[in-house]
Amino acid sequence: MIPWANLAAFVLASVVIIVIPGPSVLFVIGRSIALGRRAGVLSVVGNALGTIPAVVAVAFGVGAIVASSVVAFTVLKIAGAVYLVWLGIQAIRHRRAHADIGAVGGRSAWTLLRQGIIVGATNPKTIAFFVAVLPQFVAPGAGPVWAQLLLLGLVFQVLALACDSAWALAAGTARAWFARSPRRMSTLAGTGGVMMIGLGGTLALTGAKA
Repeated sequence: MIPWANLAAFVLASVVIIVIPGPSVLFVIGRSIALGRRAGVLSVVGNALGTIPAVVAVAFGVGAIVASSVVAFTVLKIAGAVYLVWLGIQAIRHRRAHADIGAVGGRSAWTLLRQGIIVGATNPKTIAFFVAVLPQFVAPGAGPVWAQLLLLGLVFQVLALACDSAWALAAGTARAWFARSPRRMSTLAGTGGVMMIGLGGTLALTGAKA
């Protein structure tokens, strides 16, 4: 069992890290702006599910191998960046359709979840973050290290899920307000696509040891 002092310190550190807008937040905001609150929240859930393998990998030591391998890190980074750019291009191409709230609402929940899962699973920074941060809050004499790492990783996921959902709802609400004008709605959807393309480009150009 992780000492309460360690757990409390980890929660505090996690909240500070999560509330600062990063790749996951920008992805969620972009999706909410382009597709609405429902898509944003489903993207948050999918992104969280996609990072679970990283938590498990780090807990059992595999994450350290991937994080230390330039090739593995780069492959994941490029794959994730390309997918984000593709999602952004799709949002721009179909921005007029996105202006129709009813049409967007009919999009498959599984499709939105799957896209979020792919983004989360192909983000190499997730493994690097967990490798660098989680072990610092483990108490060697408080039980199996792998179990403590799993618990810390899941706690982080729950906190991220709550905070990112708040971002999704806020961005989605702003989108609903803009929906009063189809032209503004189309522009806003295109802006969400540009944000995702920019995020993908930023991740692609980030150094291998980001």
